[in-house]
Amino acid sequence: MPGPADAPPPASAPLVLLVEDSDLVTSALRILFEETGRRVAIAASVAAAVAACRAEAPALMLLDLTLPDGDGLRVLDAVRGTGAAPRVAVAMTGHDDDATRARCLAAGCADVLHKPVPTRELLARAGQWLR
Repeated sequence: MPGPADAPPPASAPLVLLVEDSDLVTSALRILFEETGRRVAIAASVAAAVAACRAEAPALMLLDLTLPDGDGLRVLDAVRGTGAAPRVAVAMTGHDDDATRARCLAAGCADVLHKPVPTRELLARAGQWLR
């Protein structure tokens, strides 16, 4: 019999959209965010992320830059000005260089995290972004 800890987050909980094509990463992040009371949606491509944003604008979008159908920053371009944009978008990338960081910030990301992101750091920052 499921207990309270197994109950899904309430519909009023903030929505976190994970735009990532790695099943391993999305599985771990889904557990992490759901256990801290957030709802989670997953999109493994630019097209799926745009559709997810249009279905419900996320409070927080964690955005991988390298997706099967193109650059993850295209998601922000596609939803900007439509009412479907995330409240906060954060890039998560394996590229740790100034040019990538500048490109992400110029595209509208509030921050850029270098993978792998330590769990405690991600939760602390997510708490700030979701205030």
